[in-house]
Amino acid sequence: MTEFELITALTARLPTNDFVVRGAGDDCAVLELGSPGTQTLLKTDAVVEGIHFLPETEPARVGHKALARALSDIAAMGGTPTAALISLGLPRQFDPQRIQELYRGLNRLAARYQVAVVGGETTTNPERLWISVTVLGTVPRGQALLRSGAKMGDALFVTGELGGSLLGKHLDFEPRLDEGRWLAESGRVHAMMDVSDGLAGDLGHLLTASGGLGADLWAAALPISPAAKEQARQSDLSKPARVAALSDGEDFELVFAVPPGQAVPLLDGWKARFPQVRLSCIGKITAEPGIRLRTEDGIRPLNMKGYEHFS
Repeated sequence: MTEFELITALTARLPTNDFVVRGAGDDCAVLELGSPGTQTLLKTDAVVEGIHFLPETEPARVGHKALARALSDIAAMGGTPTAALISLGLPRQFDPQRIQELYRGLNRLAARYQVAVVGGETTTNPERLWISVTVLGTVPRGQALLRSGAKMGDALFVTGELGGSLLGKHLDFEPRLDEGRWLAESGRVHAMMDVSDGLAGDLGHLLTASGGLGADLWAAALPISPAAKEQARQSDLSKPARVAALSDGEDFELVFAVPPGQAVPLLDGWKARFPQVRLSCIGKITAEPGIRLRTEDGIRPLNMKGYEHFS
């Protein structure tokens, strides 16, 4: 069973209540808890030694990544993070200095975005270190950006650059919180999510959530990172940079759909507001299901996937 088959099976009959506006299936849950003018966002994420970082990785960077992953999901909903809980699974012979350094990296990021770290849990884990982070956030009522709102003809945009994250970005990225809020406040975005498992895979989730739509991507418009190009050079092109940009994962950029008539005004506004952050129009939403890639040689189905646990 693949990761997403397991998720589908586990979420098929989850209990709910009147507080739930949006449950499983988006970057965050959306809850109605009675706060005037706002709704609550809830997200949990985890990083595991040997999967998301190596034993020799600088612990401050591990702490940064552990919190930043969850903050990226808050960003994808257009929200503002407020508080976090941290759970640690530690080998019995853990190094206290390593854990304190991990918290230093986590706390620096939390302070930068005014996120209160309000507690958590510690437990033993015989094999390896893991960190689980739960984040609370807020979003103006009715303004949360979901994966499910894309429409046929929408222009597809992605922030930043894609691919090659393994060379360092996956440990040091900044969650696109300011950008996500600006996009939500613009009122121009139909659907959005963060790119954590690779554009090819995550875009597929957005299309499925939006009713089984499809997309045409323009290869020449993909914002391929210098790291992806360097990775391709080091591998003698056994994994071309374009493939890395589509499938590597852990980019933690935002992919979103905008009505075609709003694409140019949004791009102009973005350049004025975020001049240091690249924004690329990479394709369009189609009625025909599936993702296709248009190159100089024509258009063909994009059969690659992003990262999946258990595969």
